[in-house]
Amino acid sequence: MAEDLTSSETLELPLNIGNDDSINDTVPLMQKLVAEVVGTYLMIFSGCAAVVVNLNNNNIVTLPGVATVWGLTVMVLAYTLGHISGAHFNPAVTLAHASTKRFPLKQIPMYIVAQVIGSTLATGSLRLIFRGANDHFTGTLPAGSNLQACIFEFIITFYLMFVISGIATDSRAIGELAGLAVGSTVLLNVLFAGPVTGASMNPARSLGPAIVHNHYKGLWIYIVSPIVGAVAGTWAYTYIRVTNKQRNGIL
Repeated sequence: MAEDLTSSETLELPLNIGNDDSINDTVPLMQKLVAEVVGTYLMIFSGCAAVVVNLNNNNIVTLPGVATVWGLTVMVLAYTLGHISGAHFNPAVTLAHASTKRFPLKQIPMYIVAQVIGSTLATGSLRLIFRGANDHFTGTLPAGSNLQACIFEFIITFYLMFVISGIATDSRAIGELAGLAVGSTVLLNVLFAGPVTGASMNPARSLGPAIVHNHYKGLWIYIVSPIVGAVAGTWAYTYIRVTNKQRNGIL
């Protein structure tokens, strides 16, 4: 719960490692969907497991530890699956990429379903492993007002998607650092926003635990704000990026 470290700090994330405006059509759609299910499962399982272990062991993992787990998990999965599915693991990222025509509109529903399935299965696995008193709600809840949570989730998702758009979709950026940059952004966001909102940045991350625990309080915040923040973030970067017109020998 977000009131303290008992809440589930997230991740997310999401990542298109390909070159600017490229959509990898060489990988069969079914393989992409399986990659999204597996990647989202591993991300949610690792991050939420850190939260549960922390709660069951007198905060031994600590907030920085939980944040590190989320960030490192996003980083390694981005490098592992980015070339297959784009490593979105996040409906907000999928929708943001689609809004700038970096992702096919017809694949949006299937990607979102795959991401929610992965998150739900991961949360279900944790409930099977941790039973009774050791079973904790790993979803996201506002520690303060709904307005505060909305603003926080908008800003941190904007931040995340702005970084993704800059490092992972612009061919002039150092693409090899995409996973490191995005994972680091997730880590930073969880450090300061985790105690306030649970630092979701990802509708699937919040939906999975809500479905498994049948706990939907404040869920709309974690669906609306990340989507709006992600779309705003990618469009903000798109607006300020240098054009493709050559000026004085510099692109």
